[in-house]
Amino acid sequence: MADLAPYAVDPERSRGRVHPEDAPGVRSEFQRDRDRIIHSTAFRRLEYKTQVFVNHEGDLFRTRLTHSLEVAQIGRSVARALGLNEDLVEAICLAHDLGHTPFGHAGQDALNACMKEHGGFEHNLQSLRVVDVLEDRYAAFDGLNLCFETREGILKHCSRAAAAMLGELGQRFLDGKQPSLEAQVANLADEIAYNNHDVDDGIRSGLLSLDEIAATGIVRRHLEFVRGRYPALGGRRLVHETVRRMINTLVTDLIAQSRANINAACPLSVDAVRASSPLIAFSPELCEEQLELKRFLRQHLYQHFRVARMSWKSKRVVVDLFQAFFDEPQLLPPQFLARYREDGARAIADYVAGMTDRFAIREHRRLYAIDES
Repeated sequence: MADLAPYAVDPERSRGRVHPEDAPGVRSEFQRDRDRIIHSTAFRRLEYKTQVFVNHEGDLFRTRLTHSLEVAQIGRSVARALGLNEDLVEAICLAHDLGHTPFGHAGQDALNACMKEHGGFEHNLQSLRVVDVLEDRYAAFDGLNLCFETREGILKHCSRAAAAMLGELGQRFLDGKQPSLEAQVANLADEIAYNNHDVDDGIRSGLLSLDEIAATGIVRRHLEFVRGRYPALGGRRLVHETVRRMINTLVTDLIAQSRANINAACPLSVDAVRASSPLIAFSPELCEEQLELKRFLRQHLYQHFRVARMSWKSKRVVVDLFQAFFDEPQLLPPQFLARYREDGARAIADYVAGMTDRFAIREHRRLYAIDES
């Protein structure tokens, strides 16, 4: 593709798919990956999987689906500015949360504890498992049979033990090498999206106020700018004007700093990118502001007593579900019971992780309430 930088991933030079397929015709290989992700069952389920607030708590809070779309939008903007492969970035962004459990990180922590004696549970690995194994749509293979580069970008984190079992895909974690720049962009687009949108959702929930969050430098600067330009502005418009400027500042900084890093390293190929240090990054000043905002959100939103109460109840639902299926596998649906006979506890984790918030709540009632069936 003539418009790609030399350090971008060229779909015609992809490392390919586990199961060889004919070329996609009018689409590129990464467009095909994106389309398969969007049409997958796991992607549709993201509509009813939570970010911070459980699905039934409000219709306007972010879900994993809206979050993934917002990450993809940010990722494509950065990719275009840097001459990277937008289709690959989009595919990675849309798939990065496919393995998340119901109830966000509370659900993941609970399921990981349940799986402690069975290899643990980690949502990045589960996202890869979804696209490699669990989606059952195609006659010739399990999963979605995505390109190596898309699968590599989905796998942001991986222990050395897990990497050793993943062959070529896990080798970079053993060798200390980097993924493609497209994967690096997707990772930081995710960070921009969830930090700033958790600010918005935290205010919408009433757990935080804009003035409270202005204790952090990045919020304070943009709030003061908006109030200086629009003194009479208030309510949702004030929040939106502040948050959108924060996102723009972070995206602009990410592009400028990454471009400077790329120019300094001067990678002439994807292999040179892999051998380099990470090149997609914020400036030191914006990186520190991002960390300050993360610390604030952790203390004042994620650990807020109302969020903690719901997290506690969510963890109990996940643990109860896992334990019921583990003690009595016959309670599993037929397709997961068949998988249980081969994979044991991992099949139970697959079933629980694939649940939406509302399905998990209903399933818990069906199993534990005597008047449900």
